[in-house]
Amino acid sequence: MNKGSSLFILLGLFLAGGVYSFWKQKQSKSVITLLAIGSVMAVVAGLLQL
Repeated sequence: MNKGSSLFILLGLFLAGGVYSFWKQKQSKSVITLLAIGSVMAVVAGLLQL
């Protein structure tokens, strides 16, 4: 595992934590959706670099 893929995976997990937090706070669905898409893209980018 190189540094770039690790950073992307950690970023994706951080954003996923934000999605969970925003969901619990009943934030707007559009913000949660955008954050979730960014989280998934970051994790996929990290996994593809492995």
